[in-house]
Amino acid sequence: MPDWTALTAEINRLTGDVVSPAALGTASGGCINRTAVLDGRTSRYFLKYNEPARLDMFAAEAEGLEALGAARAVRVPKPICWGTAGGVAFLVLEHLDLAPADARTQALLGERLAALHGVTRPQHGWHRDNTIGTTPQHNAQTPNWAEFFREQRLRPQLQLASEHGYWELTRAGEKLLVHVDALLAGHAPAASLLHGDLWGGNAAATAAGEPVIFDPAVYFGDREADIAMTELFGGFANTFYEAYRAAWPLPPGYRTRRTLYNLYHVLNHANLFGGGYADQARRMIDALLAEVR
Repeated sequence: MPDWTALTAEINRLTGDVVSPAALGTASGGCINRTAVLDGRTSRYFLKYNEPARLDMFAAEAEGLEALGAARAVRVPKPICWGTAGGVAFLVLEHLDLAPADARTQALLGERLAALHGVTRPQHGWHRDNTIGTTPQHNAQTPNWAEFFREQRLRPQLQLASEHGYWELTRAGEKLLVHVDALLAGHAPAASLLHGDLWGGNAAATAAGEPVIFDPAVYFGDREADIAMTELFGGFANTFYEAYRAAWPLPPGYRTRRTLYNLYHVLNHANLFGGGYADQARRMIDALLAEVR
């Protein structure tokens, strides 16, 4: 547990508000960070904290939220401050009262995500690396999408899989790397601003029905990578997909690319959590290799 007196004193200094340790409230959070709600004299805040070595992870998350917010397409919680104090690294965000999104809000999210993806840059990647979960996510920039996805997404995850002892998975993955260009042949997507970790747990709605996305792993890449991840673990309504496609239809070949893009996330889950994710990744690799035989 952090030294709450030292931690809130630093938050007070950075925000100019007055938050006391007695004002702490519990909050639901993910499996990576611990969370709390802070009541100040002027505002309510959402606090995330972890070990001090995670400061760069929080700084990258804050920059990602700032980039998403600057697009003025989909609402995100505003980052307030971050740093280290009380024996932890921390990130303070605007507090939003959130609830699951209904069908109407999901449709709004589809429209607004298409608008977010309309923000583009000349190169895939980002100006800095960040994390996907706690795994380093490499974002070296290149105009070639197939090269980016092969070298900055799949290869690092396969290297981690080898370090974790998934040698058969790694051998199959190495064969797949040779065919990434073929699987993406003729597909030269714009480098769109992506949330990067858009599963159902990272989207919700305000009390007014406004869609909100959070906990990003931002970079510029193929917009289909965001859409593919929404299908990986479920949680998005048909109205979301209908609205997105009405705003910006997906090109032919998406179903094969969906498997390729989601392989990155399943490999990451295998590296983070083990379990059956390695077997799932191997099945995905086999299916993709069958496409090029």
